This record gives sequence, C-alpha cells and structure tokens, in this order.
Amino acid sequence: MSSTRIIRLSLAALTAAGPVDLLGAQSLSSSAQPGARAESAHSGSRTASKPTIVLVHGAFADGTGWQHVIPILERDGYSVIAIQNTLTSLAGDVQTTRRVIDAQTGPVVVVGHSYGGAVITGAAGSANVKALVYIAAFAPEAGEPIGAFVEKYPTALGAALRPDAAGFLYIDRARFRELFAKDVSATEASVMAAAQKPIVGNVFGSSVPTAAWKTIPSWYVVAQEDRAINPELERFYAKRMGAKTTEIKSSHVPFVSQPAAVARVIAQAATAAVK
Repeated sequence: MSSTRIIRLSLAALTAAGPVDLLGAQSLSSSAQPGARAESAHSGSRTASKPTIVLVHGAFADGTGWQHVIPILERDGYSVIAIQNTLTSLAGDVQTTRRVIDAQTGPVVVVGHSYGGAVITGAAGSANVKALVYIAAFAPEAGEPIGAFVEKYPTALGAALRPDAAGFLYIDRARFRELFAKDVSATEASVMAAAQKPIVGNVFGSSVPTAAWKTIPSWYVVAQEDRAINPELERFYAKRMGAKTTEIKSSHVPFVSQPAAVARVIAQAATAAVK
C-alpha cells in the first residue's frame, strides 16, 4: 500500500494522546490517586456493586491518556483499568482488550476513544459487558474497514500524518495541537505530541468479524469541534447503533480537555448497566 493510500485511510484515525508506552500488550490498573483508592476501599459494598470500567485508548496514545478521567471515576467508587495496546494490528489489540475484559469478575463497562472504538467493537462480546461508551470513536459494522467513510467524511488531518519507513504513522508535531487537541493547554498538548505512540497505517483497512454494539447498550460522545474524525461521521455512527448520544464542544480529546463531562457519560452508562 502506498504512503498516500495509508494516509487517506488514516484521516479519521486520530485518537487520544498520552505518554507513549513500550510496545508490550498489557493493562494498566488505575493505581494512582491513593486518596481515591482509599475512599473506594472504605465504601465497601458500594464499590462492589458497581461495574468495572475498562478504558481503551486509540492511536497516537497509550492508557495514560486517561489520567484526568481515572481519578474522577475512582473517587466515585469505580474500579478502573486502562488497556495498553500495541497499535501494531487491530486483531492483536482486540485480543489484548478481550483478555482484560474476560479477566474481570462482575459487570463491565467498556469505553473506547477513536481507533479504540473499533477495538471495543470487536472485543466486547463477553456476557459480562453490560454497556459500551464510544468517545469521538470509530464504530464499524462487522466486516467494515475502519477507514470505510474517510473519503465521505473528510478531515484536515490526513495532510498532517507522517509515515515512517516501516509504515507507522505520526501526527506532524507542528500541527498536533491545531488538529488533535486544540482545547488542551499548550504545555499539555506539547507533551502529548512529543509522547505520541505511532500506529501502523494499514490498520485502517482492517475490520472486525462481529459488532458488539448490535447486542450491547451503547453511549456515544460526539466531539463537536473534532478535526481528526469528522463530527458528522461521529453522528452517523451514533445514529446507526442507536446510541444514547451526548455532544460536547471539544476537540478530538474531550477526556483530556473536559474529563468531568466524559466521566459523567461513563457513569450514566455504568448506572444503567446495573439496573
């Protein structure tokens, strides 16, 4: 596949940014915030009755991109796990995510941002998954390539993607904040750009064999000022899956710029999941 084709397939692929992790597939338990952890332990049965929240990052990021949302959810008594995916193949990331989901006891709410939405669509078919939350995310149909609607719903991002010699994509650091995280502080956006984790470009031609949103209640957060995934494409996905939809005036990373608003949607899904 040519670099031009890789870039076209990747227009919509922009995902949450956060510090880069090693390319090992592992999960990151939300062990930060000792105060929140102590409160969670103190709450006893209240915490036990709540679903575990599994967070799935997208491209150009790792699990620490959720660092503003995790303390809010922990403070409210949720157990939280942030997946660490390698971004080297969709099938591999689905497998890693499914392994973490299946290791949980009790109900689970699975949250995916951007490319992470495609991952949870393929990974979240287990009976213990009670709700899905898509945050400015891909939500493909079974057999549908992740980048299927890139040309119909274009964004400005394609021209800013830079493939390396191995076909992994980065966002041009000079344009990172403008296109990916415009409502994030200049300092934090600079760190996100420096720490971005590349994704293999041909992944956006990949698909999953089943779509979990067809059988699991779903929520969707539309980022109204997204320049990575077209907000109209996000609305299309939300409508197609019949998701309960919330719109936030934000860039592609509302969980960084407006974590409380995103945490509220996750909590809504979690509350509905145990009713």
